[in-house]
Amino acid sequence: MVYFVGAGTGAPDLITVRGMRLIQHADIIIYAGSLVNPELLRYAGEKCEIYDSSKLILDEVIEIMQKAESNGMTTVRLHTGDPSIYGAVREQMDELDRLRIAYESCPGVSACFGAAASLNLEYTLPDISQSLIITRMEGKTGVPPRESIESFAAHHTSMAVYLSTGMLDELSKRLIRGGYDKETPAAIVYKATWHEEEAYICTVASLCETAKKHGITKTAIVLVGDVITHQKYAKSRLYASDFSTEFRKAKDKGQ
Repeated sequence: MVYFVGAGTGAPDLITVRGMRLIQHADIIIYAGSLVNPELLRYAGEKCEIYDSSKLILDEVIEIMQKAESNGMTTVRLHTGDPSIYGAVREQMDELDRLRIAYESCPGVSACFGAAASLNLEYTLPDISQSLIITRMEGKTGVPPRESIESFAAHHTSMAVYLSTGMLDELSKRLIRGGYDKETPAAIVYKATWHEEEAYICTVASLCETAKKHGITKTAIVLVGDVITHQKYAKSRLYASDFSTEFRKAKDKGQ
């Protein structure tokens, strides 16, 4: 059996309980060495074989899984954050389907949620934003034309931009071209929830300058939107005194 496990945002205690237990019982662990906090490997048993996938190609990863399966072993494929977001897991699953090897997924905390926790953000503030766009800039790997930064910026909603720290000057230009004001609040969070985490509030126009000032060149997520400064938002109707729910009647009569 192969388990695709989300390692979480970085802090070793932010992996799910299920994910931790899967690591504890794994015979083989293949982890994304360039992104996953190695402290998570302390949960592994003494006899567990550990492979760093940053040095492997897809065929080599599948070969390890196939060999483990033929020997009745349990494999944990440990991906950063949540495997469903930029995890490149579907291509592995398709190969396992072809080989008739069973697998399951275990979710994890993605970087945008770790970053929000670090900054005490709420992405969905009434009258400000009720949506969160998770995306990235095109780099060595392209993105569908309909999913350009400009097209998403036109919504003026909360945005989390992954895998784009080395292209911040271009990112700023595209965000502004798409509709964000230059002074729209933004944030750069480096290694969210890791011991070495750094988080900086800036503006869309000053993203590149802020990153250069603090020497951030990779392993960071960019957040964009007015929710970052949490001003001029409306309070939730859910807890308003004149609002009735299935569990509570309105306390302000006549409203």
